[in-house]
Amino acid sequence: MTAAAIGQFGPPSVLRLQRLPCPAPKAGEILVRVQAAAVHPIDARRRGGYARRLFALMGAARMPLVLGNGFAGTVVAVGRGVTSLRVGDAVFGAKPPSSSGTHASHVVVRAEHALRQPAGMDAMALAALPYNFLTAARAITDAGITAQSLQGRAVLVYGASGGLGLLAIWLLHSMGAQVTAVAGGAGLDDCRAAGATTVVDRHRQPLHALPRHFAATLNFANWDDEAALLHLLAPDALGHATTVHPMLGNIDRHGLLGGALATLRQRRRMRAQVPKGARYAWTVFRPEPALFALLAQCAHRLPAPACTGYPLSAAAQAHRHVEQRLPGRAVLLPA
Repeated sequence: MTAAAIGQFGPPSVLRLQRLPCPAPKAGEILVRVQAAAVHPIDARRRGGYARRLFALMGAARMPLVLGNGFAGTVVAVGRGVTSLRVGDAVFGAKPPSSSGTHASHVVVRAEHALRQPAGMDAMALAALPYNFLTAARAITDAGITAQSLQGRAVLVYGASGGLGLLAIWLLHSMGAQVTAVAGGAGLDDCRAAGATTVVDRHRQPLHALPRHFAATLNFANWDDEAALLHLLAPDALGHATTVHPMLGNIDRHGLLGGALATLRQRRRMRAQVPKGARYAWTVFRPEPALFALLAQCAHRLPAPACTGYPLSAAAQAHRHVEQRLPGRAVLLPA
């Protein structure tokens, strides 16, 4: 198979097109010929060495390292015991962090991490959806938010115009929440289209000027603003979740034990600022069966992200697209 791989951590220029052995699916796995593979910010950060210590312990930092989680493609082989999918099925999904990611012509994934493609949806959009959807949905759950607990209350989404934020707005709106979206001015129209009731330009209105009445807050933007977001929670709030916590960075800087202790101290300090009874969570990407089931139910109704396609040979350019925060989602097209 062909893959965009790295042999060392560094800038986008370390990405090289390589020929690697095509893996065979084991029990419970499928082999997918990749049509489209998303490049997310976590891919660019991992290429630079972010979280290398923890991922090395997980066996997800071996060289040559092939990055990538989200994919869309066609099943070309199935492992023993797989009955939910068969050769020829068009699928999309997300793979947990590994050394053999989706930025390749072929990828092996667990069958439960792949769904049949909805009819009529673009492969690039499908590849860009799962990682962000599963993470945003996990953050909503981590914050204690359910349709029953919300009852039309206000929820604030910080970093609302990004891939996570727009999907979180859509999900919260469908649950009946009154969503306040905080984002840069260029993304406010996208937030309205996703279902935000109120939009706030973070460049013009500081967080401390907002009312302290939110049932929940979600931080997809900046750890430095974590405390300010917690101060916006109502006394009877449900909770808060953040995806921009410093856990992985702490381990990089201080090692496993030192990083764990630093993380515990920071979590405790923030947790102490949450109203009594409210939840406080640091969310990480986990491809959970319940969330895959939710994605299968609503994929055809989700707002399709605008995407820019790059051939696999231009993986470095796709990484620069992400690092420079250019419009649209960067997607690799191995075919």
